[in-house]
Amino acid sequence: MTRLLLILCALFGSAAVYAQNGTIGGTVTTSDGQPAINVTITVERTRLGSISNEKGEYLIRNIKPGNWTLRITSVGSATQLKEVAVAAGQTQQLNFTLNESAAQLNEITISSRNMNRESKVVAKMPLKNLENPQVYNSVSTEIMKQQGITTYDDVMRNVPGIVQTWQSTGRSGDGASYFALRGFDAQPSLINGLPGITSGNLDPADVEEVQVMKGPSGTLFGASFVSYGGIINTITKKPYYGFGGEVGYSIGSFGLNRVTADVNTLLSKKKKIAMRLNAAYTSENSFQNAGFRKDLFIAPSFVYEVNDRLSFHVMAEILQEKRAVPPVFFHTNRAAPLDFKNIQELNLNVKESFTSNELTIKNPRINVQAQMLYKLSGNWSSQTVFSGSRTKSDGVYTYIWDQDPGDKWFGQDFHIENQTTKTFDIQQNFNGDFKIGGLRNRLLIGLDYFHRNVVDQGSGWATGRNVSPQGDVTDYTNPETKEVLPAVPLTKDAVYGLLAGTDGNNSNVTNSIYSSYVSDVLNITPALSVMLSLRADYFDSKGDKNAKDDKGYQQFALSPKFGAVYQIVPDKVSVFASYMNAFLNVAPSSVYNTEGTYERTQSFKPEHANQVEFGIKTDILADKLYGTLSIYDIKVGNKVIPDSKNPMNSTQGGKFGSRGFEIDLNAHPTQELNIIAGYSYNHTKVLEGNGDDFYSQPGRAPGGQGPQNLANLWATYKFVNGALKNCGIGAGGNYASRYKVIDNSVTGVFYLPSYALLNAGVFYNAKHFRVSFNVNNITNEVYYTGYWSVNPQKPRNFVGSVAFKF
Repeated sequence: MTRLLLILCALFGSAAVYAQNGTIGGTVTTSDGQPAINVTITVERTRLGSISNEKGEYLIRNIKPGNWTLRITSVGSATQLKEVAVAAGQTQQLNFTLNESAAQLNEITISSRNMNRESKVVAKMPLKNLENPQVYNSVSTEIMKQQGITTYDDVMRNVPGIVQTWQSTGRSGDGASYFALRGFDAQPSLINGLPGITSGNLDPADVEEVQVMKGPSGTLFGASFVSYGGIINTITKKPYYGFGGEVGYSIGSFGLNRVTADVNTLLSKKKKIAMRLNAAYTSENSFQNAGFRKDLFIAPSFVYEVNDRLSFHVMAEILQEKRAVPPVFFHTNRAAPLDFKNIQELNLNVKESFTSNELTIKNPRINVQAQMLYKLSGNWSSQTVFSGSRTKSDGVYTYIWDQDPGDKWFGQDFHIENQTTKTFDIQQNFNGDFKIGGLRNRLLIGLDYFHRNVVDQGSGWATGRNVSPQGDVTDYTNPETKEVLPAVPLTKDAVYGLLAGTDGNNSNVTNSIYSSYVSDVLNITPALSVMLSLRADYFDSKGDKNAKDDKGYQQFALSPKFGAVYQIVPDKVSVFASYMNAFLNVAPSSVYNTEGTYERTQSFKPEHANQVEFGIKTDILADKLYGTLSIYDIKVGNKVIPDSKNPMNSTQGGKFGSRGFEIDLNAHPTQELNIIAGYSYNHTKVLEGNGDDFYSQPGRAPGGQGPQNLANLWATYKFVNGALKNCGIGAGGNYASRYKVIDNSVTGVFYLPSYALLNAGVFYNAKHFRVSFNVNNITNEVYYTGYWSVNPQKPRNFVGSVAFKF
């Protein structure tokens, strides 16, 4: 009892002292009167500080009475110092004006990525990178401009530990680009932290930042959009209270023509309503003998600030996309020894597309998001968010497959896609920042409802011809009837005629997910914080409405997350350790006996991925060097694999493992120089499985894991004085080690060769104009990516751009 009384006295005493401390608050604006975002304000000789928000506002609490010096820092802006007197129990108002305009500060700040700023998406609460036990990387729109990037996929070359395995196919379900992230599949699936499904490509016109959140992240984001290796999340451009924008034009290799526009304006004289419109039109051909894309993209967004406590944000993305997509070349049937043991033997003609511009696929997409932000009190805020999307796959999908190994020919299969996916998601989040017993808590409480409907009315499949890796074509022999069928020409009429008599799909599948989650970041001391998080997830599938015997299924999963961060040097160096989880719902399957007679339907538990990770994060040399070093180990259990005792049955017991480390550096040593660099190593293999199954042989690579070693580098130097003022140069590249794209005891092993790419560019970036010229793959390296496949990549290419800013 005595100890309890002493503790209570201490707590009340600390609360009384806290109440007698003072507060400093105010706004930071640019030279043209716009809010300055992500500016750091610190109280010298203390651990206290703040970062300005979207309105330029900052607030620093719990400052002892007395005279203090505030330091105001922002990348690309001169440091300011101001003296301030703090009185007990009072709030001192102190505003700052930077020497730079909003446009100048935006370009300089974004180009450096400012990795220690607060992120409100990764943890679903305002949390600095140094405080977050999860590793994430971000690429800004300014980096994209410096590198002349006109396609979303090329953004990933700036992120350690991720590599593309094949481009977007446009096919239903998973037609977006595939990436390998920490050894597992990943696709772009989140927009502003909310569902943003696509069956095609994404346009970078309205991208402010691309975040790659590393590791299993099911606790906060659920199962529908999570890769075990991490999540790709796109942050879109937001309206601001002012007038400005830019229009641009890009021209490049292979017939690239791209027009972009970004216009922001006030809709209210009281600066309470603003609108921003981003748009782009792109036309480009393939580097191969056929293939093209034509995209029209429009993205309006609005913000309405009702008062200091309530605001509304609405955005939409509308994409019309038409393409002729080269097929994926699968050089094995995954059951027989490989005909070709290496890339030299395969001798694939990299200029051959195996398609024509008549065989097109459309992937129209619309995505709408709306959110209401309400400040409940000084310590609590509410976020109500809605998202809805509709995407479609409409047209010809084709792939090449080694149907009859040993004859050096590959069958080309065709299919008409006709699938529509609709999603609806609504979330309610409450964020609190308060103290209990003198300990700071940053608490998230959330509810999430997600609904998806998939209607598939596509055709059946048919093989239309045989091709060689060099592009030769011959007739197709039906393996069952031995009938020789003439090769189908690559015309729309011929392919649609081939598929006219096939059995098509007629499915209508609906499922819903009901979730709740809670996460708390507890500061045990100012330097030591722990994160405790848990998600409860109920999956309810109604099955196929057009299949009377499909009754659907339900699954329940718990997904925990734990982390700890200790700041060795406050706001400069932190060490972290974390445990993260993700899960995947698994549909039931039919059970047959060895004679092939149906016996029953077997249910499964959700798959689960568990990651342990630890490392160090730094923000040193006055915000001029950001770095992360992390080591991780991922185990995926409950994998459904073929039953070794009965190949017509499935069992749950497979286990995959992935481990590695990553290094990420972002240096801004001078106002002129900016460097981003990274290196990653990953090793993925099957830990437990079926020795007779191609996909789960123990000790083998499961496929799609990407090269073990990846490296990226990009350095930019901008002249700020003299005759070359506003001119700049950039250079860098990527390295990938050889890649075991097939690893099986029966088929054999097939490696894709290593590659090193060199890219460079020059630019002139002044107040109202920007001109740039970039060359990619300068050495004209012949290289490939793959996912059990061989996919040739672009040779040397250039992009020239000009933009007018206003």
